[in-house]
Amino acid sequence: MNLREKYNIPNNAVITIAGTVGVGKSTITTALADALNFRTSFEKVDSNPYLDKFYADFARWSFHLQIYFLAERFKEQKRIFEYGGGFIQDRSIYEDTGIFAKMHYEKGNMDQIDYENYKSLFDAMVMTPYFPHPDLLIYLEGSLDDVLSRIKERGRPMEQQTPISYWEEMHGRYETWIDQFNACPVLRLNINDYDLMGNENSIEPIIERIGHHLQQTKHFQR
Repeated sequence: MNLREKYNIPNNAVITIAGTVGVGKSTITTALADALNFRTSFEKVDSNPYLDKFYADFARWSFHLQIYFLAERFKEQKRIFEYGGGFIQDRSIYEDTGIFAKMHYEKGNMDQIDYENYKSLFDAMVMTPYFPHPDLLIYLEGSLDDVLSRIKERGRPMEQQTPISYWEEMHGRYETWIDQFNACPVLRLNINDYDLMGNENSIEPIIERIGHHLQQTKHFQR
């Protein structure tokens, strides 16, 4: 019996991984997909036409970047559910508005009219009964010290050169966001409770928790 059957996880489940940089979203996405024989859905950054422009001029391109991400994530979410489920998704569509667009607005990189238009479009596209919400959002959490340590050890050069104050702000914003999130069921995993890099067998206790959580939240509708 495989792990998906052992813990009664539906073969069409859609599970989204969320959390700040450094918590290992990509690692757990791949490990869960391999263990459950699910497909993966990763964020596409190489083909993003606004990313380089955005880093050169936040105020000029933040609205364009967020609209692009919204459209791409919406199309990907639609594709996943049309395919029939059985996906692990790296990063959720909800983080775009709840964290990044809000941060750009509050820092003055997006004016109020653009921000209100973005939120209105997001709500019309995503926060409706017709949008296929994931069956479960797994939030990877850890202390700021743990996150900073992982960025120092494993982060990309750009991430390692980013001021600590930025990661402090992102950590706080993620914690505030997840405490208020209610678009779909949430399972919180502390990054110190497993070590997928050092022990591949540590994936089974996570899958057991996923199965238990999905059984408890069957009343949630997509």
